[in-house]
Amino acid sequence: MPLNLLFFRRCAVACAVLGLSVGAIAQSASPLHAQVAPIVSGMYPSLEALYKDLHAHPEIGFQEVRTAARMAEEMKKLGFEVTEKVGGTGVVGIYKNGAGPTVLVRTELDALPMEEKTGLPYASKAKAMSNGRETFVAHSCGHDVHMAAWVGTARTLLAMKDQWKGTLMFVAQPAEETVNGAKAMIDDGFFKRFGKPDFAFALHTSASPFGTVGYRAGPTSSNSDGMEITFKGRGGHGSAPDKTIDPITIAARFVTDVQTVVSREKDPAEFGVVTVGAIQGGTVGNIIPDTVVLRGTVRSYKPEVREKLLAGIRRTANAAAAMGGAPEPTVELVPGGAAIVNDAQVVNRTATALKAALGDKNVTEVPPITASEDFSEFLNAGVPGMMFFVGTVSPKDWEASRKPGGKPIPFNHSPFFAPVPEPSIKTSVEAMSVALLTTLAPAQ
Repeated sequence: MPLNLLFFRRCAVACAVLGLSVGAIAQSASPLHAQVAPIVSGMYPSLEALYKDLHAHPEIGFQEVRTAARMAEEMKKLGFEVTEKVGGTGVVGIYKNGAGPTVLVRTELDALPMEEKTGLPYASKAKAMSNGRETFVAHSCGHDVHMAAWVGTARTLLAMKDQWKGTLMFVAQPAEETVNGAKAMIDDGFFKRFGKPDFAFALHTSASPFGTVGYRAGPTSSNSDGMEITFKGRGGHGSAPDKTIDPITIAARFVTDVQTVVSREKDPAEFGVVTVGAIQGGTVGNIIPDTVVLRGTVRSYKPEVREKLLAGIRRTANAAAAMGGAPEPTVELVPGGAAIVNDAQVVNRTATALKAALGDKNVTEVPPITASEDFSEFLNAGVPGMMFFVGTVSPKDWEASRKPGGKPIPFNHSPFFAPVPEPSIKTSVEAMSVALLTTLAPAQ
């Protein structure tokens, strides 16, 4: 091991314990990137080919048979001990390289049930069955970038295996988009079968300039809860509403009134969102239906805000029905993913290393996102870890989008979401490799 790299790792530990200057870490860390970058550049053509293949052949949650097989194949080529079909379609790869910490690296396998409209030559035209109907499928959230980076990071770590000690635990998780794939793996005995790692890392694409990395300590994503409410009425002719109990007007009242829970009951300084995304009721214009089904999502960061929102939804739904003289509605509040809470020590150590490797201006602290992610399942099991964000957008386009009248950048889950492959994938591999190399034990 080069002396400067060995010094960097020992200094990082000392700084965490003794509060020493991060400048000492940064000064000795820059050679690390100099070793990683050429390795990543050399393998990049094959990573881009992998990315485009995955992008063109997406699969939705728990149907990722082809995708999982491809990830398993890549890990087997590198000499990982691979276990397939964990929690459905999940893949776990273990590589032991002497005594040291076990570090988990997670990627997602699944895509979204939506049509891609990017017009790219490798755009998805795939379809699948979802909720009983055929739908288009697209990697519109960047999981294909994540998988390519996951493979690239494994290759990089093995190319440098004489410089570190420990165990790599590479996890390809199904069904992140429905925030239940990580739980499925854990329920399938993940920790009993493979052991509990000492640290965990994941990354996510971001609609920010490529070449940049965003990070934060503490809450990083939101809690997610599903909402399904069935308002019950008494159907009848639209010309005689007095002979009915109209569940449509009750549902409409709820949609408006529930927002007062956010604006009048929640602390204005705390994040919380209640969104109604679907209302189904009725068949034609002159018939008042018996029922209306309303579905939505609830997001928050803090447990106490989450509890207030959920209690307020239930109370408001019951009140809306009572005001309409209707039976009590059926209110189903389904827990989803918990907020990711990044470990402060892991973040401080990793951010210092990333700044030294990629440059201070390219590695910045960012606010928490309002979307949800079930990487939290691994962290909430007692594993200190970190998710960070990697930019995917041309800096020129990003700057133009910020000017008055500028064209907005397509965000994750947009049918036009299209990461620029090379800088996005390279930066992802380099950043994750640096994160792991500063976490694993140095070779003696």
